[in-house]
Amino acid sequence: MIYTVTLNPSIDYLVEVENFQIGHVNRTSYDAKFPGGKGINVSRVLKRLGNVTTALGFIGGQTGEFIKRFLKQEEIYTDFTEIAGDTRINIKLKTEVETEINSQGPIISKGNYRQLFSQIEQLKNDDILILSGSIPSSVPAEVYEAMAETCSANAIKVVVDTSGKELLNVLPHRPFLIKPNHHELGELFGTEIRTVADAVEYGNRLVEEGAQNVIVSMAGAGAVLCSNGQCYSANVPKGKVINSVGAGDSMVAGFIGTYEKTGDLLAAFRFSLAAGSATAFSSDLGTLDKIEELLPQIDIKQLTGG
Repeated sequence: MIYTVTLNPSIDYLVEVENFQIGHVNRTSYDAKFPGGKGINVSRVLKRLGNVTTALGFIGGQTGEFIKRFLKQEEIYTDFTEIAGDTRINIKLKTEVETEINSQGPIISKGNYRQLFSQIEQLKNDDILILSGSIPSSVPAEVYEAMAETCSANAIKVVVDTSGKELLNVLPHRPFLIKPNHHELGELFGTEIRTVADAVEYGNRLVEEGAQNVIVSMAGAGAVLCSNGQCYSANVPKGKVINSVGAGDSMVAGFIGTYEKTGDLLAAFRFSLAAGSATAFSSDLGTLDKIEELLPQIDIKQLTGG
């Protein structure tokens, strides 16, 4: 089973407004509501790829019920920890300039936290755990580190998609995959990642510090994969970017979903690029048909290693 953890899920309210004007009444040309949160996005894409997945995390109120109903309709298993507060609503405003308004989210009690952590302790060694997204202020800041340590002790593959100190702190526990983008990678080392060579240099540093596999996403410049002394680059297919929400989550899902089926890192890397691009070129998360359409456009080049 592939489990995803979303500590601060949301309803993502997508709103399209033409000629948006601050201080005026604006009319929508399109709106839609989807379950949000990085882990939930990963579960939704995994399901589209034919993988079995269960979404974990904190959920509450009528907004939380909406998310559970939506995922049930998509035949995604859930085992959320119920909390007293309401799951947040985030606004994704699409106009001349894409703008996001993200809520802070509800308070998580110590009991809620212990309940979720006990679920992680019960995972089996053939399971995969994906930890994605921000950590609520009411949850211990070392939550990802603690979960990664538990998974490492139980021989469970763990994937971590976060940034900053929370990402660095999981490295000693040998995460199977981490996926910083080039901005996040630069912030980790106090530098700017401008080229593929930069991504290789600093991606390799993360491997040296404990990560088994590192994907550095570089927007239109493609991505770099560093693994066990070998590095590869891949391009992104051609298409019009209309949606940046969930593209990185789709990359994680594409990589893990393919690797679980094939055990082939390069096939997983290629599928990762296609999945991220399929979402970027769609109004919602990418579909399997769209991903398979884009796959032939992606070329992988070996940069270092034998």
